[in-house]
Amino acid sequence: MKIRLWYGKLHYAGITLHTAASGAVNALEILWLQLDDAIGEVRLNIDYLHGYSATQVLQNVQRALAQWNSHACPKSLLEKVHTEGAGLLAPTRMLLDMALHNLLAKRAQQSLAQYLGATTPCALSFMTNQTLFWGSEAQMLHQAEHYVDRGFTQLKLRTGVADFATDLARLQRLRSEFGTSISLAIDVNGQWSLTQAQQAFPVLCDLGLSYVEQPLAPTEDDKLNMLYSFGMPIMLDESLINDVAIDRLIMANGALWGHLKLVKFGGITPTLAVARRLQRGGIPFMVGQMNEGHAATSAALQLCRLLQPQFAELYGADGLIDDAVSGLQYHHGCVEVSNIDGLGVNFDATRATLIQEF
Repeated sequence: MKIRLWYGKLHYAGITLHTAASGAVNALEILWLQLDDAIGEVRLNIDYLHGYSATQVLQNVQRALAQWNSHACPKSLLEKVHTEGAGLLAPTRMLLDMALHNLLAKRAQQSLAQYLGATTPCALSFMTNQTLFWGSEAQMLHQAEHYVDRGFTQLKLRTGVADFATDLARLQRLRSEFGTSISLAIDVNGQWSLTQAQQAFPVLCDLGLSYVEQPLAPTEDDKLNMLYSFGMPIMLDESLINDVAIDRLIMANGALWGHLKLVKFGGITPTLAVARRLQRGGIPFMVGQMNEGHAATSAALQLCRLLQPQFAELYGADGLIDDAVSGLQYHHGCVEVSNIDGLGVNFDATRATLIQEF
């Protein structure tokens, strides 16, 4: 097995990522792992989510790959990735797990969804939301119109950067412009205090939001039950980092929903296990990504094809102009992948920078 590690910086056409948690992000720093003709991906500059610097993640990946036996069975390597005490960071596990799953599915001549157990024919596309990042109100409206014109009817507004009055005015403007033809949600990225949330929820209920994502900081999770009485669905994202958080989510009996991301749990294997737990508990959830390229977004899409979650956040590769990976198409409110083996994407090494060959 030929093992190569690649790096790239990806940019969107006409969009600057800006959330209350991340600040302005000018480029996505991407690490790709190539195993023969299979690719895996992880984004490096998301320390605002997990606390690991890009250098920490890269060094952790290099140490892990330096210990790999290139002649070993991919299934045995995958088991070792998730062995307790392996010393692998969650982003590292995501990268290794994705590349190995892609390789195994390709060798089985199946899509990843089929390889993971999809027993019925599943559509090649899945409906996704689109996010309206922080910027001027004119930029927000222009972007919203662009998405709606392309058939995207699930919009999520990033809030918590300015005061609530500003956020509320923007939500009201979106409702005024598009009415009930769109579903509308907000992501607070944990910026509100409990008092602020208690003041905001009654007003938000009148706007018919689909959910409020991460209203409180993860350190305030024990106060979330004080928001249940408003009847507004609460989607947790940053809070979902371990089994304790998943247990709390399930015990809320539907008052809390979950936003599942591969990079938080460390890859496809653990994310699938969490999703199955939520399905057994009847808890609504979303499968999403961290504004990533075609490979990582396709991995999330393949999970959606298998799991059929209530919500999907798969917009990450939409509008990228310099991704070394291709294969996803966005139209009519959906993202679609080619019906080919593995992730269904292709890697062009001429558009990436080689870091190391193992």
